[in-house]
Amino acid sequence: MFGKKRSGPVIKTQYLKLHWDTEDPFVFASHHTDDYPKGNAQQAPPLHEIGGRNLGRDYKKNFGFRMYHGKVVPGFPMHAHWGYETVTIPETGFIDHFDSLGNQGRYGFGDVQWVSAGSMYLHDEMYPLAYDDRPNPNDITQIMINMPLRSKGTAPDVRIMWSENIPIIKRKDEGGKEYSIKVIAGSFDGTDAHPPNEISWAADEKNHVRILLIKMSPGSKAVLPTVSPTINRNLYFVEGGTVRLGDEEYETSQRFKLDGNADVTIVNGDAEGTYWLLEGEPIGEKMSSFGPVILDSDKSVREAMNFIRENEFDSWPWDLVDKFHPKGTGRFIRFSDGREERPPV
Repeated sequence: MFGKKRSGPVIKTQYLKLHWDTEDPFVFASHHTDDYPKGNAQQAPPLHEIGGRNLGRDYKKNFGFRMYHGKVVPGFPMHAHWGYETVTIPETGFIDHFDSLGNQGRYGFGDVQWVSAGSMYLHDEMYPLAYDDRPNPNDITQIMINMPLRSKGTAPDVRIMWSENIPIIKRKDEGGKEYSIKVIAGSFDGTDAHPPNEISWAADEKNHVRILLIKMSPGSKAVLPTVSPTINRNLYFVEGGTVRLGDEEYETSQRFKLDGNADVTIVNGDAEGTYWLLEGEPIGEKMSSFGPVILDSDKSVREAMNFIRENEFDSWPWDLVDKFHPKGTGRFIRFSDGREERPPV
């Protein structure tokens, strides 16, 4: 729940949990951080560290990490998406990916995967402990963007944006203190992100969709310029000590609903600060959702859920629902037609 309404650029506040509340056009976000140990031959944690967990549904940190729905390798075995987009950013760690289109890959360490699931799309996302000589910490943020009704029912589309190609703006404030802004969607200060999938709500500039990862040195200052009186603008303070927004100081692990029609100055506190900015014009269409489906009506959602239950295993082209790549695999994506992309050398 949001806290009380405030004056100044901060309209409302909310403390963060594993899953973040969002506003239209965003529908959901989550932030996973886990201190995984050295991997064994199966790229999994040692048996004594996963014994006694509720494997298959482990969301409680034990030994500093969670297994989520994984039973050998942590992660999320085969599951459905339908009617929205998923932007996944592993700042630290790897994600192994297989999907119902026949695509597969491994990405991580700042890469971005953008999935547009206009119709039923199945994939698994596993977190391999790829290194056996050192720990395997991860830091993964996943952001889901709704699709307008005209785009629902379109064929799924998948792309990878390699970290080496994602623009990062590095600046110094008037006091010489540094901050950086990674532009994942939209533009900032004249720097454009790589274009998203063509059917995305973020593909049209007038929708003002922007996803930024902001990292600030102690005491640094950055300004979010005014955009539009109608956008939904939310800042997520995920790591650091304190921040000053307007005339008030706030602690870390909070979400701030901000005025999109005003310049907002972020004054970072005495620790390194990490922030996510999610903003955009709302789609504003009435929709219905349940589980992994967001469509136009309750009837459509029920029909879609029934279709998933009846067809998901027959639609899965792989031998395992929690499939991952062999030890030593590098970053790549291989599409169902045989095309392969890898990051620049």
